Amino acid sequence: MGHAISSLAVALGCVFFLGGFAWGAYVYQPYTVPTDSMAPTVGAGERVLAQRIGGEDVRRGDVVVFEDPGWGDLPMLKRVVAVGGDRVECCDDQGRLSVNGRALDEPYVSGRGPASPVEFTARVPRDGLFLLGDKRDSSLDSREHLDDAHQGSVGRDTVRARVDATVWPFGSAGAVVRPEGFREMPGGVSRPGPWNAVLWTCGAGAALILAGAVYGPFARRGGRRGSP
Repeated sequence: MGHAISSLAVALGCVFFLGGFAWGAYVYQPYTVPTDSMAPTVGAGERVLAQRIGGEDVRRGDVVVFEDPGWGDLPMLKRVVAVGGDRVECCDDQGRLSVNGRALDEPYVSGRGPASPVEFTARVPRDGLFLLGDKRDSSLDSREHLDDAHQGSVGRDTVRARVDATVWPFGSAGAVVRPEGFREMPGGVSRPGPWNAVLWTCGAGAALILAGAVYGPFARRGGRRGSP
């Protein structure tokens, strides 16, 4: 009986663990952050998981992975601060970024200075996204492309994924929080992906495998002791 319970626990554990792993691999794409332009949210060299989504699912405040030939040959990570039809400008008399006249508090921005060391105003075209790094004093982002035809915006179709969590190094691992400042704006903020569910599924599977592997020898030993 003990052997059957042990085998069942290991089998179920394998199902949960492999199923969770496959689920995560289907939903998420891992990326290594190449620069510190998104510090302190994610730093250079950190490993993140980005949920595969289409551009139509992007909301203000999302940290996205995108590819635009006009910005370079490699995928880039930036934060969406404005979407199609928005007017974005910086800075007000308190040094804050404004979207459609609404000033934003941005606790994720690195440093204590203004939201941007360079003042700017831009109108985001339809199906466009205006992107800024969280380390505003050194990030190369939409501000570097204000003279382009789309005033620094990229198309929604350039988005490949949305960053949901940091997974390496372990000391900085955790979910990327959706900014409260954008919550009351039209469209609100995006919902977190299934990161926690994937993690718990894999964890439950690993726990069942371990419990079954440990319980089996004890059950067999107990059976031998009880035999005549």
